[in-house]
Amino acid sequence: MNNDLHDFEQFMRQRDDVARAYVRGDAAPLGHIVTREGQATFFSPQGGYVEGAVDVFSTYQRDAKAFEPGGDSHFEILHLAASDGLAYWVGFQRAIARINGRTEAVPFNLRVTEVFCREGDDWRLIHRHADPLAAVAKEQEK
Repeated sequence: MNNDLHDFEQFMRQRDDVARAYVRGDAAPLGHIVTREGQATFFSPQGGYVEGAVDVFSTYQRDAKAFEPGGDSHFEILHLAASDGLAYWVGFQRAIARINGRTEAVPFNLRVTEVFCREGDDWRLIHRHADPLAAVAKEQEK
């Protein structure tokens, strides 16, 4: 196993913790793993997108304010890889979130692709694409 892959698999445990903090309204841990310079992109679950590291992180910070303590999140990784300073994972993010102004917790089931690059010894998030996981349609009878 190459060092990048081993390090990235270890890093993904931290990434899962960062996601849990985020759905509790705390964007600070995410600030430790996102790139702060150059190119970055975020394709939002609402359908929009943001470009540029500064604007992407500002969006993450603003969006985290919609969540309240009490939420939880976990990733279901379908595939991941890392080599030559680049890494990605694809899968699902399952979350239950407390949203400002709502009395009931809100479930989130997202399809996610994230891309990371090495900055020194650390992995930095440079792209996130998240959109709602649609319910699988039942096969129609013939």
